Amino acid sequence: MSEEKNIKFKSQLYRALLLPISILPMPILYLLADLFFILVLIIGYRRKVITTNLKNSFPEKSDREIRKIRVKFYRHFCDLFVETIALLTISHKSIKKRVVVKNAEAIQESIDKGKDVIAVLGHYGNWEWAPTVSLHIDNARGVAVYRPLKNKPFDDFMLKLRSVYNSLNIPIRTIARSIVTFRKNNERFILGLISDQSPSRYELNYWTTFLNQHTPIILGPEKMCKLAKADIVYWKMEKLRRGKYQITIIPYPGDVESDPEFSITEWHVRLLEEQINENPQYWLWSHKRWKYQHLYNPKTMKSASYEQ
Repeated sequence: MSEEKNIKFKSQLYRALLLPISILPMPILYLLADLFFILVLIIGYRRKVITTNLKNSFPEKSDREIRKIRVKFYRHFCDLFVETIALLTISHKSIKKRVVVKNAEAIQESIDKGKDVIAVLGHYGNWEWAPTVSLHIDNARGVAVYRPLKNKPFDDFMLKLRSVYNSLNIPIRTIARSIVTFRKNNERFILGLISDQSPSRYELNYWTTFLNQHTPIILGPEKMCKLAKADIVYWKMEKLRRGKYQITIIPYPGDVESDPEFSITEWHVRLLEEQINENPQYWLWSHKRWKYQHLYNPKTMKSASYEQ
């Protein structure tokens, strides 16, 4: 069997195994999430990473408060797990009921004026459900940028899973070329970018203070909106209750073309930081966000102060 066929086979196997689960009613899926939560709590999934991240981010909090946030994060993480599986079979009508979108007209106005839109969000709430925003917008293609996973069969499976919003998923290495093609064809797009991933060690070009720590920031959103001469918005995703989210579209208040370098980056970083401080349990604490912090050198790294 060729490598390509092997990848397709394993991807289809993932789908076959998860499909019977995805068709279960959401209340049943959340019961499974409760069982999964108990298991995760016992195992202590990435407990050391989560605890270290929380303590460094909130040095003023006691061990008891840190533990409380960690437990709440585990519960939300398990909800996120079953909600992602549900994408296999969930209808557009159902997911639009579960994700309320406020101020979608801000994006529609840009599209109607012939402007493309860059949407910035973090690993907060349920980012896998966030692209449902594109279902509220006319005459624009939803586009998501992703970093290919090392597990190729699972990467193929996740790409197909994320296509439920009729969106196009483009590898990060080819996104600039794709933007040029969209503009050449006069095809409007909404490009979603998750901004809180850690840059590779070769892309540590900009540092700021985020959650009380020196943090390298991806400059992709700022670069993309300038390249595409697009408007940029922040998708503020909030968890209202289990299975119910709200996304508020927040347009960038400045001027994309003339504002100083890093202004856009600092704007969306502060919005995410504000959300995390308000309800920290809904951010993805299990990823190693600060794995390159030891490489920070104030003499050689670019940084900037930012005033709201």
